[in-house]
Amino acid sequence: MTEEKPANPAPVDEDPTLAANALKALAHPLRWKIVCTLGDKEMSVGEIVSHTGTSQSNISQHLEQLRNKNILTSRKEANRIYYRIRNGKLLELIGTMRNVLCPANLDDRYQGDDNG
Repeated sequence: MTEEKPANPAPVDEDPTLAANALKALAHPLRWKIVCTLGDKEMSVGEIVSHTGTSQSNISQHLEQLRNKNILTSRKEANRIYYRIRNGKLLELIGTMRNVLCPANLDDRYQGDDNG
């Protein structure tokens, strides 16, 4: 049996910390809900609060973490701050993760697997 090699191997000098930190930021349920709510749209903090059903202060803290990990970008217009996913590649990754990891797919994929 031959061992499969990655299609695009990472450069030897690439620091995996950035990717690991971004994935860690997405691993929180509320932050995941935020990026799924945003999708390919730009939304104000108030709109995100309405869609997620949690407090503005809580959402703001999580938005800041996502922005600091370069997952989201923001812009200010008058007294409102608008957020969106930073770029198309991140949007594509998040879409793929949703397709693979949504509960329905996990149930089908791991049905009968007790190893978690």
